[in-house]
Amino acid sequence: MKNVSRVSVFRLAGLTFTLEYRYILFSLTLLCYLFILLTNITVICVIIMNENLHEPMYIFLCNLCINALFGTVGFYPKFLYDLLSEHHVISYLGCLVQVFVIYSSALCEFSTLTVMAVDRYLAICRPLEYHSKMTSNTVIKCIMFSWVSPFLCMLFAIVLTSTLTLCGSNIDKVYCENWSVVKLSCYPTSVNNIFGYNVIIVYFIHFLFIMCSYIKLVGASIKSKEGRNRFMQTCMPHLLSLLNVTVALLFDVMFTRYGTRTFSQDLQNFLAMDFLILPPILNPLIYGLKLTRIRNQVLKLFHGDAIMSTNRQS
Repeated sequence: MKNVSRVSVFRLAGLTFTLEYRYILFSLTLLCYLFILLTNITVICVIIMNENLHEPMYIFLCNLCINALFGTVGFYPKFLYDLLSEHHVISYLGCLVQVFVIYSSALCEFSTLTVMAVDRYLAICRPLEYHSKMTSNTVIKCIMFSWVSPFLCMLFAIVLTSTLTLCGSNIDKVYCENWSVVKLSCYPTSVNNIFGYNVIIVYFIHFLFIMCSYIKLVGASIKSKEGRNRFMQTCMPHLLSLLNVTVALLFDVMFTRYGTRTFSQDLQNFLAMDFLILPPILNPLIYGLKLTRIRNQVLKLFHGDAIMSTNRQS
């Protein structure tokens, strides 16, 4: 058996870039993070400040953007610091916190997309029942479901991981990931594995539920021109967001558990960071461009700021 000792610090072995690219990568990452903050905060503010957008679909979209900010704050500040640091390390507690934030956010995104699918199903397939079923209390329960269930899943996963005796401290990624820590265990991790596969199955069921909802939505929408227009206007952004986060997470899960070292380190890093880059950027853009009411309010917001700036200058 390898030497067993209490691990207090992990080394993030995924950062293998050369010094000449450090500042370029730092600048690009910083721009990416600032863009994520700008787009998601803009959508959140537009929805909060406009009472005509205080409807379930837009409230769930606001929740999706808040979750993006929550998840990315667990990755980007630390990653930006590591890009300028000589030593890429993270404390044991910091690692577990990062795992909790990043992956509870990923699960929360799936839960939010699930309740958004329910909302669209009721709105299009059962319009007469929509307002009686999708009440304020129902919206609050849906938002609680989208946050509480991922938090509980990841909290239990963190508790299981914290009980392991570790025989190593190298994590072959640019951030902490639960399975990467579990693989360092000195002893078999059957309980962790079973729980991990159960979580994957549960959220795969979420995905199947959303797809079944969309099969019914398509069937109901093609019956009329108005239905087709409504589907393209309100459902296509949701479907694109679902495919976006599903593909990104699939890359991460499959590569982390079954990946091969024949891939270059740069490709490994991209696959690991994909769901932390693309969904937070694309989601607000997809909804901001596709949903007319969001787009109009965003244009109005920035147009008003431009007019005020011009008036001050004159």
